[in-house]
Amino acid sequence: MLSTWQSITLWKRVLIGLVIGLAVGLGVRYGLGAEQAKEIGNTWFKPFGDAFVRLIKMLVIPLVFTTLISGVTAMGDPKKLGSLGAKTIGLYLLTTLFAVSLGLAIGTFVKPGEGVKYANADPPTEESTPDATEKNADGEPENKNVAAVQKKLTAAAESGTFVDRLLEIIPTNPVEALATGAVLPTIFFAVMVGIGILTMGESAAPVKDFFDAAAEVVMAITVMVMELAPIGVLALMSWVMATQGIEVLSNLGWLAFSLYLACFIQIIFVYGGLIVGGILRLPLMSFFRGVADAQGVAFSTASSSGTLPVTINCAEKNLGVNKSVASSVLPLGATINMDGTAIYLGLIALFAAQAAGMPLTATQYVMVAMTATLVSIGAAGIPSAGLLLAATVLDVIGIPEEQALLVIAFIYPFDRLLDMMRTVTNVTGDVAVACTVAKWEGALDEDEFRRPPVTTKPTSES
Repeated sequence: MLSTWQSITLWKRVLIGLVIGLAVGLGVRYGLGAEQAKEIGNTWFKPFGDAFVRLIKMLVIPLVFTTLISGVTAMGDPKKLGSLGAKTIGLYLLTTLFAVSLGLAIGTFVKPGEGVKYANADPPTEESTPDATEKNADGEPENKNVAAVQKKLTAAAESGTFVDRLLEIIPTNPVEALATGAVLPTIFFAVMVGIGILTMGESAAPVKDFFDAAAEVVMAITVMVMELAPIGVLALMSWVMATQGIEVLSNLGWLAFSLYLACFIQIIFVYGGLIVGGILRLPLMSFFRGVADAQGVAFSTASSSGTLPVTINCAEKNLGVNKSVASSVLPLGATINMDGTAIYLGLIALFAAQAAGMPLTATQYVMVAMTATLVSIGAAGIPSAGLLLAATVLDVIGIPEEQALLVIAFIYPFDRLLDMMRTVTNVTGDVAVACTVAKWEGALDEDEFRRPPVTTKPTSES
């Protein structure tokens, strides 16, 4: 029985847990009534969900620290890469910044988190009781916990200057930053360690190998935790449905709509119109026909790394990118170019802030964009890695830890559908940058680019 269960693809098992959780939670809520359903949800379902989200929390700092160092060192010797490396890294960072800005703009317009009140499902705190309700401006009952959280978040949003937030990024004690889970200082220190390893060259090879291995170990632990995802999702969905009802699902639909819209704009107008049509002055249809196989594999696997063999094949055989450029630019892109993830992280930040009724300041928008760009560089090219790093962005805007984990855990059951589109965006961006760098380096066969594509089939590595 267990072997049969494990033979099912993980995302399908997660969907099974999701469906069962929906049925159980809704059955309890509409069968026993809202009040009793909340009691059952908080007593019987929430503890199992909490255990799962604590496991996710356990992984955030190790995942950020090790994968970001590994990602920076994967760039290789900057002197050896020369102009190729500078152009590649510059383009990747530029498209990522544009992507997260696009996600923030669409999230601000669509408002996918508006109306979600996660705090209503929280157990009472020492400062309030289960009956601690008051009338809001519309004359409707409102939990004081929600009002207290909103007041705290609004105050946090209005405090501190941009310079103050920038100074907080630099840790006075890196070990303390790691131990306390201070995300931005951890990112800063990880980037500095990675640059230091690159600067030292061969003499630092053992250190580089250590962090590469450490990143692999953390990823192995992540895989083990993800095996528990169906159970965690079942418990969390049962809890959310029992305490809040089916109405909350409409917000996830708007989140999915926002992500797909942002990714489509990034792919069609940024990669296609701006880069291929504007910079390269090459036909858009040739580009999209040439990259279609890689996009198909990316959508099905939700893994930039798993798609890499097909991505390289498409770039070389369909789009005329020289092998020397494709073999250096595309693996680097699979490591550090996560535009879809950057869009997603920006959207999750807005989703959480809107759910908490928290207006973001201009400073916080800038900090979210910077953090999402840096974190996306360290996001491993595997399914759902981006969602596990979302807590880093939520920390920047002052979302309380418990609520941040609730947002992440609530979105997780649906993340596969979102991750598939993010990966398509990542892979398309990798190929667009590879074509651009190849043309700048005189290593792009434009006649090959314009020819009909060669059918590319995924290899065993994908």
